Amino acid sequence: MNHPNPVYFSAEIRAIEQLAATLPDSSNLMEKAGLAAAQIARNRLLINDKTNVLILAGPGNNGGDAFVVARYLKQWYFNVTLVFTGDRIRLSNDAERTMMAWLAIGGEIRTEIPINRNWDAIIDGLFGIGFNQKKQRRLEGKYLDLIKTVSSMRLPILALDIPSGLESDNGCIYDMALRATITVTFIGLKPGLLTNYGPEYCGEILLRDLGLDVTTLLAPHVWTIDHALIPTLLPPPRLANSHKGMFGSIGIVGGSAGMVGAALLAGRAALQLGAGRVYLGLIARNAPTVDTIQPELMFRLAHELVKLKHLNCLVIGPGLGMESDAYSCVDCALSTKLPLVLDADALNLIATHTFLAQKLSHRNFPSIITPHAAEAARLLNTDVITVQNDRMAAARQLSEYFNCYVVLKGAGSICALPEGKYYLNTSGNPGLSSAGTGDVLSGMIGTLLAQGLSTEQALLLGVYLHGASADTLLRKNNGPLGMVASEIIISARTLLNRWIYNTP
Repeated sequence: MNHPNPVYFSAEIRAIEQLAATLPDSSNLMEKAGLAAAQIARNRLLINDKTNVLILAGPGNNGGDAFVVARYLKQWYFNVTLVFTGDRIRLSNDAERTMMAWLAIGGEIRTEIPINRNWDAIIDGLFGIGFNQKKQRRLEGKYLDLIKTVSSMRLPILALDIPSGLESDNGCIYDMALRATITVTFIGLKPGLLTNYGPEYCGEILLRDLGLDVTTLLAPHVWTIDHALIPTLLPPPRLANSHKGMFGSIGIVGGSAGMVGAALLAGRAALQLGAGRVYLGLIARNAPTVDTIQPELMFRLAHELVKLKHLNCLVIGPGLGMESDAYSCVDCALSTKLPLVLDADALNLIATHTFLAQKLSHRNFPSIITPHAAEAARLLNTDVITVQNDRMAAARQLSEYFNCYVVLKGAGSICALPEGKYYLNTSGNPGLSSAGTGDVLSGMIGTLLAQGLSTEQALLLGVYLHGASADTLLRKNNGPLGMVASEIIISARTLLNRWIYNTP
């Protein structure tokens, strides 16, 4: 099944629920969701039928799901304590039915967590996708106190749909959120699970579609980049009768004084991931003319490199600097017909000079920009907090304004395509939070473009491979500390060969 998972915003999930309710064979989605969650709790969190379970049921439909979970666990002989935080007379019809079914089997409803009691696991059914910062503004009062109390227990938590306090559309936390061990999400994935704080707070994410053929009910425009997608992105195995001219020539421009290493990292990544020829144009005066670690790299003067006729792709920005020579190189690069990957100081120059920004937005040839949050904020003339508070919107605005492909880097990197498609990356870890990893990513995307992949393929494969390489190192090193950019290159080369040639 080489299809990525669709991702839906909360409003789209509501629309799918309404459409599902009109189907002739539809049955209660709340009942199905609660049963699915109860089965996961029983199989993954609860030790035996003597386990004590604390269930938090909120005021909306997420609370209705929690009542169903409570009912099944009680029927399976677990010791269940249910705390309901809402108003019974304001429940939806479906949620009220689940509450009455809970009471009918002898279930009790508490309004506060009992003191001097111990539990083994917690089911979080407080908010789900019903928590929307624009409506609720902030967590406060009893809800904030409740989340503080539960967080202090340090127990395994199963979150229903999304951890309470985490915003489902953008992954923001505005006051506090529960940190789940497992999150079971219903119908479809949500952006907030996968980007910003989502990867940190959701734990293991399990999707239950509740028997719906979701994409036929509502066509998605956001997907995940995951391993299922990778076979559709890979270049073909190489023929025995091949030569370097078949695998592209890539130019990399950057490396101002004190930042030569950035360009070298991008060049080494491009070479070791398969480019036939890699040229480096360094800005720094008295820059080296050979890389003794990677002598296969070929050096040219920066202003000459951007004019080479036989290049298939140009990467500009790693360690570029902000001086006049750097400006001239970016200006010249934007005038070429080559596919471009623009990173780091190339983006800062575009953000600083309106002429360059307009030139990028009017290009008729493929352009990929790779900003982190601070660079995105400069390009959008805003601040980092605004970008992080709605990463999906920021990626969309960048793509639309500059008429280009975008990867907004960070936890759950977001790829935005000019035609309005979006992808959320599922690979990567904190080990990538070190100097030079962005330069490696630029070289990786560039080399895939030079080898003939489409812009979309090169972007998606490069972003996923970059994160997956770090994940491999995470397992090898037993953690993210000390992971360095040059290691990513070697790990990525091994993985890419493994994927293309199907080797163990």
